[in-house]
Amino acid sequence: MLRRSFTRMGLVLAALVLAVSPAMAQPGPKIHRIVAVGDLHGDYAAWRDIARAAGVIDDKGHWTGGKAVLVQTGDVVDRGPDSLKIVLDLMRLQKEAPKAGGRVIALVGNHEAMNVTDDLRYVSQGDYAAFVDGNSQQLRERVYAANRPTLEAAYRKRDPTLTSEAIKQAWMAATPLGMLEHQAAWHGDGKIGLWVISNPAVVALDGTLFVHGGLSGAYAATPLDEINRRVAAALKAGDTDPASIINDPMGPLWYRGLIARDKPAAPAAPGATGASAETPPADPAAPPAPPGPSIEEELGQVLQAYGAKRMVIGHTPILSGIAVLFDGRLIRIDTGISAYYGGALTYLEILDGVAIPHTVQRSAPVKAGAQ
Repeated sequence: MLRRSFTRMGLVLAALVLAVSPAMAQPGPKIHRIVAVGDLHGDYAAWRDIARAAGVIDDKGHWTGGKAVLVQTGDVVDRGPDSLKIVLDLMRLQKEAPKAGGRVIALVGNHEAMNVTDDLRYVSQGDYAAFVDGNSQQLRERVYAANRPTLEAAYRKRDPTLTSEAIKQAWMAATPLGMLEHQAAWHGDGKIGLWVISNPAVVALDGTLFVHGGLSGAYAATPLDEINRRVAAALKAGDTDPASIINDPMGPLWYRGLIARDKPAAPAAPGATGASAETPPADPAAPPAPPGPSIEEELGQVLQAYGAKRMVIGHTPILSGIAVLFDGRLIRIDTGISAYYGGALTYLEILDGVAIPHTVQRSAPVKAGAQ
């Protein structure tokens, strides 16, 4: 799927060499300090370790970053058990930081989009449990009772021999306590869903582009504001169309073409460093495309299109630590921070335009694959 739309991308990139793109970001104010943190996947302890080490929060989790800009590049959710705690931290810090002249930017990752659109493949039991309250059991019973005829018909379509009690037990097992509340909060009109929709998919800060997956040539002629508008609209609509910007493998939430090309997907298991088996919805109508530009060529031309000097991305874990590639023009900061992966705890500091990777010690050792 990485080769999808390379023909269109090649035409776009050729045009960019000949003219200044309308997508070029407007120069912004100089920023003394930027702190960027990659995919956290439900590991609250790791997030707090990193944020404290970077000097942006105190021991109680309150903003101490002054005028710094903190960028979290998406995928705070799924796999690990404490996504909600991280989300609530980021929500609060977005309110606290401006009082000190700082700013907190939480980008939309593919996992945030998946939760908003009811793709719950990677939601942990801990994430559901975080929403459980004294009314959860009654809520689940009421929802089942209200939908019993439809549910029984659906289950019996697959197995006509199922009894009503067996169907109820199967549905209850597939609907753990907290799941209904989780879905309500993450839908486009829920508290978390509205927060995700309000966040950008890509930002340009002092010559650096920050985006979860990466910006491909297929989108390089599109202004950043338009990319963010389209992502927000798709999230609000709960769009599951494979061609939607939030599902497109060439789009900003899923693109892996700046990491690898035409390689088989690696297993979705701790330790994977290449393209993951985690994939967006497939588009069976998409035709194969001829080879496009090399990774370095595409990167250079996309940066030129936006008037940027580097791109910082997450999405594809590299457990050895932050990778600074192509003379600093591409920086990968998804280092498998979550205990699920067991990678290094890291953050990227950009100090007066100079990128400095940092590694942080965990406050408590964990085993890879822990939940």
